[in-house]
Amino acid sequence: MILSTTEKAEQFEDLHRSGCFVMANAWNPGSARLLESGGFAALGTTSAGLAWMLGQKDGATSRDLVLANASDIATAVNIPVSGDLLNGFGADPETVAETIRLAGESGLAGGSIEDTTGDPERPLFDRELAKDRIVAAVEAARSLDHPFVLCARADGLIGGDCDMDEILTRLRLYEQAGADLLYAPALMKLVQVKSVVESVQTPINVLSGIGNEGNVADLAALGVRRVSVGSQLYSAVAGCLKSAAHELHQCGTFGWAEAGVPFGDLNQLMR
Repeated sequence: MILSTTEKAEQFEDLHRSGCFVMANAWNPGSARLLESGGFAALGTTSAGLAWMLGQKDGATSRDLVLANASDIATAVNIPVSGDLLNGFGADPETVAETIRLAGESGLAGGSIEDTTGDPERPLFDRELAKDRIVAAVEAARSLDHPFVLCARADGLIGGDCDMDEILTRLRLYEQAGADLLYAPALMKLVQVKSVVESVQTPINVLSGIGNEGNVADLAALGVRRVSVGSQLYSAVAGCLKSAAHELHQCGTFGWAEAGVPFGDLNQLMR
């Protein structure tokens, strides 16, 4: 049975009500279908994966391109998809709200908004503006004709040289703003994850696969609701490609091909 956008969105909302689930991140429809076949209940997009696929740096892609890619991914699979919407593609709350409205109209069941500015001299939005941006995003999400899980990101550990106190302060502000999910990338230690879970009532997402402590079971035991992997699956594929290219070029052998997914299996997924 092919699910409607509303049915996917309702499923995605339900996933965030209890327990812990893994949301793998796809960069195009083909990778999304391969991940769907692996049994994941939901997928996220990855801004970095998309940019690298296009030969660009992360953050260089336009809103139109990001949303078109996310819409293609959402259409390609029969499970919910959440969009990596970077910082909402603008500083002012109105632009962020418009990004959320467009994301919802693109068939997405959710999306994340960062508090990063893109300016190395002032990498994070001031707290109050950052909160206002999430307020606007939440209001836009609630105006859609289907559920939309709004994830608010405090990116200071990777993009703003923040300590945990500042991260927790910002997450509490985003919780007050009405975000459905909170997310602070680069929580490298389980004790950091624990401090976030204990400091807020809103469910949290944890980015894993970047050298941080623990596994999914450890994170679930701490009360984490969602685990994502960002651009790490793309990085893993790039690592396989680099290794295969090295063997092919340096050795002239084909051992790398043995680990590939058979042609017929891949072709069958691309309906």
